[in-house]
This record gives sequence, C-alpha cells and structure tokens, in this order.
Amino acid sequence: MTRVLYIQASPRGGRSASAHVAEAYIDALRKKGKVEVDTLDVWQEDLPAFDGPALSGKYAGLSGTPLTEEQTAAWTAIHDLGRRFREANQIVISVPMWNFGVPYKLKHLIDLVTQKDVTFLFGESGFDGMLKSHRAVLVCARGLGYGEGGLPEDKLDFQNAYLTAWLNFLGITDIHTIKVEKTLLGDTERDASLEKGTAEAVALAA
Repeated sequence: MTRVLYIQASPRGGRSASAHVAEAYIDALRKKGKVEVDTLDVWQEDLPAFDGPALSGKYAGLSGTPLTEEQTAAWTAIHDLGRRFREANQIVISVPMWNFGVPYKLKHLIDLVTQKDVTFLFGESGFDGMLKSHRAVLVCARGLGYGEGGLPEDKLDFQNAYLTAWLNFLGITDIHTIKVEKTLLGDTERDASLEKGTAEAVALAA
C-alpha cells in the first residue's frame, strides 16, 4: 500500500498547472497498485492558528509545565496534522511560486507541523527528522523561466529551495522536483511546460 499525503497549495483548483502535474503523478501511481490518498488543500482545510495558546503551550511543553485546557486543544490539532505526515509513505506538494516563495497558506501549514515530537525530535545530539523513510515529490509552478536563459534561480528561488531544505530537516532525502515554468507567457509556452512536466511525473511514478 502506498499512502500519499497530497498537499495542494494553489487556490486555482482545476486551473492550477502544479495540481495538473501532481495529479498525473498520483494517477500513474494508482496504475501500479493500491494507493491511498489523503488530500490536504491548504485553502480548504481549517488550519488552526499558531497563536497565543499554541505558542504558550509549546514553551510549557518544552519546560515540562502542564498545559492548560486551551493549550491542550491547540496542540491536539497540531498533533493531528502531524500524524497525517507521519502516516504517509510519500508527500506530494503542488505549489505555485508567489513572490519568489510559497503561498502564505502553505507556510502556515509548515509552521504548524514543524514542531518537536510532531515531525522532528530534539535531544543531546541535536535535531532528528521523523520522516526518514518518506519520498517527496514537489511540483513547482512558476510564471516565468528560471535558470539558463531565464531569471537567476540561485538568487530568486525561495520556492523549491525552501521546500527542499524544510523536507531535509524533517529527515526526507528522497526528494524529486518537477518544474512547470513560463505559465504566464501564453498558451503555447504553458502547454509545452505542462506536457513536459506531465511526462516527467508519469516517468517518476513508474
């Protein structure tokens, strides 16, 4: 059984280039065998706020102080989200580039689940990610082209680079990125990039 946590980070629904390619990857996985997909749409999910009770509960937990009822409720919601990450075999993220980075709703999810005893451990030897056995597939959509012949990716990419660093921190080293670029440069460029990305996705699933 392959268990996929599919994180949708685009609010564009069926018009999303990144979702189109990510779903082609998941469909290709289904053709190989039994797949269970847990879809987490950051625009539809009722993500809890990481506010006063969550933050004060975090420091209470670190110091060994019993949590209040309000703090406990906040951390129950965070642990429930983290369980979805831990129970998956693969994490697939479809994400558009916003202002060279990721949409704020995805950052919200990351801030919630990147917590001690949720997705990583911390002890005398330092940090230890809890998702070492996972594979991650990132489908990164960009309106323009980056890298050779395009914008300087090493200076302006805070999308793929950030997500890769975050996943590495959680213990994931089996990470594959599919880039869908030039989606703002007209139908011809967009369609060619979608076709290329879809072919990459199907090949990766195989």
